Amino acid sequence: MAGFELAERAKVLLEALPYIREYYGRRVVVKYGGHAMVEEQLKETVMNNLVLMHYVGMEPVLVHGGGPEITDIMKRVGKKAEFVNGLRVTDRETMELVEMALTGKTNKSIVSLINRQGGRSVGLSGKDADLIVARKMEPGGADIGFVGEVEAINTEIIDILVREAYIPVISSVGVGADGNTYNINADYAAGEIAAALTATKLIMMTDVTGVLADKNDPVSLIPELSADQAREMIASGQIDKGMIPKVEACIRALEGGVERTHIIDGRIPNALLMEVFTNEGIGTMIVP
Repeated sequence: MAGFELAERAKVLLEALPYIREYYGRRVVVKYGGHAMVEEQLKETVMNNLVLMHYVGMEPVLVHGGGPEITDIMKRVGKKAEFVNGLRVTDRETMELVEMALTGKTNKSIVSLINRQGGRSVGLSGKDADLIVARKMEPGGADIGFVGEVEAINTEIIDILVREAYIPVISSVGVGADGNTYNINADYAAGEIAAALTATKLIMMTDVTGVLADKNDPVSLIPELSADQAREMIASGQIDKGMIPKVEACIRALEGGVERTHIIDGRIPNALLMEVFTNEGIGTMIVP
């Protein structure tokens, strides 16, 4: 029995070899979110996966948001969260709380966990070295405060860290030309960063299996679709609500030269390794 199990493990390693060779020295941007940011064992597994990817020669870059953390810290100070078209209304006080939650707490806890797993990680916000330059967003002309959209990505600090064998962990806070701090949707931030880095892959971790042919049928997973098909599904309403920014971020990354983008279920243990190192992969792959 032991011999059979060892043979099966050897087969797994052999299956991974072509992918290790293909992605050696290449950048993979991972947008970290959903349940995988909440459940402790999943958090450890994700960071373990990242460290493994790093040690086999890949160059992972992690981008994260942290909506639940923001809402929690707002409750603690007696501030109620308000949303307009799915976007958090962010006055100056709320922006300070957002930065405290994302950059001060969530970011540093991720960095600490990667380091404990044997990796070398450095936490950044979009304000560091003007990494994420933002402009004020006014959806439909509405003023929702310090909510921004990406205007430019300056990758120099990422390049330096990756070259020195660190895993960058980036919180989705940007800085404007006016000096103001802006809350950026983490999906869009990840798409723009992947495009700026011309990453080989963008992987979006979510709480769904991927893009569904029927949004009400969880088994109607679409394994692969083109950017044009994805645009049509958004226009028709097949893709809606929280999936829209994820799919749009994938399309933006593809437009910027990223080879493949993936939307995967982060609730599955070792989802990153299954996507990167196996023949089947999981979730939905969106291609140019």
